[in-house]
Amino acid sequence: MTSAQVRQRILEIGIIPVVRASSAREAIMAVEAVTAGGIPIAELTMTVPGAIGVIADLVRTMGKDTIVGAGTVLDAETAQRCMDAGAEFIVSPGFDIETVRSVKRQDKLVMAGALTPTEVITAWKAGSDFVKIFPCGNLGGPKYIKALKGPLPQVPMVPTGGVTLETAADFIRAGADALGIGGELVSPAVLKSGNVSEITRTARHFLEAIAEAKRPAASIALAR
Repeated sequence: MTSAQVRQRILEIGIIPVVRASSAREAIMAVEAVTAGGIPIAELTMTVPGAIGVIADLVRTMGKDTIVGAGTVLDAETAQRCMDAGAEFIVSPGFDIETVRSVKRQDKLVMAGALTPTEVITAWKAGSDFVKIFPCGNLGGPKYIKALKGPLPQVPMVPTGGVTLETAADFIRAGADALGIGGELVSPAVLKSGNVSEITRTARHFLEAIAEAKRPAASIALAR
């Protein structure tokens, strides 16, 4: 897929599940569970044991309908290895210019992390397709996104950290283009229990919250 195609899919779905797991098996279970819940996107972090091999396995087994990306990518070399394994997008918790350049050269989507207005502008000007606002919850959550969007409406932002079922709609209304959701969706405790149907149900609830937030105010009023 091209970066433009991946970008459009992320905008349509509105959620990027951030998969952190203690084993390759748990990571694969998590991706299968969120996909079953209607979110055919997964960001597999480099903290997962054997993460690059897991990405390759997921790309092979999940097929073209599921977009697999790599998260917690800290340098261009790791980004390249992830793309070689089949990752369609690369996410970093911070901004590294060489990583952005490396990913862009291959027409893959890159999402650099930033927090302050200066960092957001720097990442966006460098070519980041989305700017990951992290850790957003620590700086006010939806209110912080709204504050950033005031002077920077043209910058596509994906808040990560502090996104819950209770706050998801508020983030979208504040101007977020999509949401990065980790433990609130892919719960480590649920993964260890093996009851991944709970993750599937939670994925559906998050999709419902985002759909509600995107509905025009007039439509919501009529529905009530």
